[in-house]
Amino acid sequence: MARLAGEFLRRAQVLVERYPDSRSALLPLLYLAQEQDGYVTNDAMAHIGELLDLSSAEVLGTASFYTMFKRERTGKYLVSVCTNLTCLIEGAADVMHHVEQRLGVKPGQTTADGLFTLEHAECLAACGGAPCLQVNYRFFEKVTTESFDQLVDDLRSGRLASEVPVHGVINRVRESR
Repeated sequence: MARLAGEFLRRAQVLVERYPDSRSALLPLLYLAQEQDGYVTNDAMAHIGELLDLSSAEVLGTASFYTMFKRERTGKYLVSVCTNLTCLIEGAADVMHHVEQRLGVKPGQTTADGLFTLEHAECLAACGGAPCLQVNYRFFEKVTTESFDQLVDDLRSGRLASEVPVHGVINRVRESR
C-alpha cells in the first residue's frame, strides 16, 4: 500500500482533528502508517507530511529518531529480546540463543514465512521481570525457553490475536468516532 488509504485515511483524518496544532498528530500518524503496512514507507511519510503541512524531512527526522518506527518491512510479529545488564544476569543470553534456534534467524532477520522478525532491545525497562521480551511492543516477562516456545505456538495459532495485535498497534480498543 504506502499512502494511507481507506479506513486508515479516515482514522488519520479523525486523529488530525483532535489536535489544535496538526503537527502534534505526527507520532500517531506514523503509528497508523506502520499498522497499515508493517513499516513506515517513504510514500506514507510524504502523505503524512501533506496531511500535516510538514516537509518530508520533518517527518523522516521524527520517524528515524524513534526506534519503534521501522523503516523496513518486518514480520507480522516483531520479537524484541532485552539484552541489557539485568536481563543478561537473569539469563537473556540463553533466551536469545534459544529464540535464534527456534525461529531459525539472527537479530535483524525475518523468518522465511514472514511471521517473525528478531531484534535486540537495549532496555525494555522491565528489570523486575527479567529476562523480558516484547512482541509487537507487548511485554512478556520472566521468559524461559519453555515459555518462549509456548508463546510462539500461541502466536502461530492465533490464540494471542487479541493481546498481540499485528505491527505494534498502540491501542487495543478503537474509539467509535
